Amino acid sequence: MKSTWRTLWQQQDIVVYRDEVEVDRFPAARIECVHLVYRGAGDSPGDIGMSVVELDDGYALFEAQTGFAGRVNFERHDFWRAKKCVYWVASAVAALPWRLRLGAWPATGPGRAFRRLESAELAGCIANWTLEGPETWEDRKKRRLEDRRPFGFASRQRA
Repeated sequence: MKSTWRTLWQQQDIVVYRDEVEVDRFPAARIECVHLVYRGAGDSPGDIGMSVVELDDGYALFEAQTGFAGRVNFERHDFWRAKKCVYWVASAVAALPWRLRLGAWPATGPGRAFRRLESAELAGCIANWTLEGPETWEDRKKRRLEDRRPFGFASRQRA
């Protein structure tokens, strides 16, 4: 049977459920950085394949089926805007260690949609990523719309 995952806010905590059983919880204040790894142009929420959340004591990896990029990231816009910690990374440049890559171990996929890792396991990889941001989903959407307007990109460059 396939596991179901969901991630949501409860007061100031982010809670992860697997099959409606709580498997992890951490205060949102512990989040130092969020990396949204996207496929394609990253123009729609469905393009986000993984969220890598840097906490004060390590990392949390959320694959798309956990809902972190949806429910958690798209709620509480004021929190994310004030924190200025959401970065976007194209999946082509978001190299991870082999054992963590999506699809690398199909037999462990459904049970591994959420993982906690030590800082040493990812810090070196993330240091080499090309980041876009910080920008919330709303900032990114606004920038995309401006860039599509005639001369929108050129006028933004002069400012």
